[in-house]
Amino acid sequence: MTLQAHVRVAFDTFALDAEVDVDDDELCVLVGPNGAGKTTLLRALTGLVPLDAGSVRIAGEVVDAPRDDLFVPPERRSIGVVFQDYLLFPHMTVLENVAFGLRAHGMRRSQARARALEWLERVGLADRHDAKPGTLSGGQAQRVALARALAPEPALLLLDEPLAALDVQHRATVRRELRVLLAGFHGARILVTHDAVDALTLADRIVILEDGHITQVGAPDEIAARPRSSYVADLVGVNLYQGVAAGHAIRLAQGATLTVAENHAGPVLAVVAPSAVVLHEAAPAGTARNVWPGVISGMERYGDRVRVRVDGDLPIVAEVTADAVNALGFRNDSRVWAAVKATEIAVFPS
Repeated sequence: MTLQAHVRVAFDTFALDAEVDVDDDELCVLVGPNGAGKTTLLRALTGLVPLDAGSVRIAGEVVDAPRDDLFVPPERRSIGVVFQDYLLFPHMTVLENVAFGLRAHGMRRSQARARALEWLERVGLADRHDAKPGTLSGGQAQRVALARALAPEPALLLLDEPLAALDVQHRATVRRELRVLLAGFHGARILVTHDAVDALTLADRIVILEDGHITQVGAPDEIAARPRSSYVADLVGVNLYQGVAAGHAIRLAQGATLTVAENHAGPVLAVVAPSAVVLHEAAPAGTARNVWPGVISGMERYGDRVRVRVDGDLPIVAEVTADAVNALGFRNDSRVWAAVKATEIAVFPS
């Protein structure tokens, strides 16, 4: 276990009390609403916010334990950090940015530059080593920031919303690149995000933080299937499918086929919002191009909405009004037909 942390920090109007353990080779995605304590948790792990109680152990070394009057300063902790806006030094070249962390750890200049160049080769940016950060694309800047964080070979890597600064057009591509780059790092990883697709596609395990407390922990499919709060239900309120696209058709791993509005090719992710799923008592005669039968396997109510899980050739979650459930007489084991319009399916490269 690379990270074992029980973080207790109190402010005038907010208190954080959270336990987080992360294994080697594990990517833990931390998700929560604004003000939940995500940034405070990261700052406590790095040592920028000392604990009031609890402890932090990284790679077997206790770095913060108030009860034992033990505190290791941030610069001596085996942690790499990738910030939301990357925070590259604008006056330094790409090579100098990556070498900075190594120099801060006491490495000689020539050795640091050689190691930094090796990392730039790993992230595919060796040819930009003399460039300044202002000339890089968002995806390139992220790779430089990741190389800078990983070059000192930390035991723990923290990524604070690394995709938030990217526009929708580039986000899927950079997400895919990030997954590949992180696969080469064998320490523990914590990634903070607000994006459900990031969480569901990148995480080995998702940790939900609400109002300073962890309210749910599980694998992505477990979190999506059994949300324990309205926030989680809203967050993971998507149906996510992997498949291979050819034109307007996506052949899914489950064996079913989805018809989508635009042409695509190759491995893709198809996302369907539960609110876009229409449930019928009998096979509908309409314009929806994706229609299939199923059986209701569960229903959870959140306010005036009900999330309905439908099992079948293509398991799917629909979100309908409580009035609709009552009017149609839906119960567990009810047979229904699910319908989704092709225009309601969002498609991203996998």
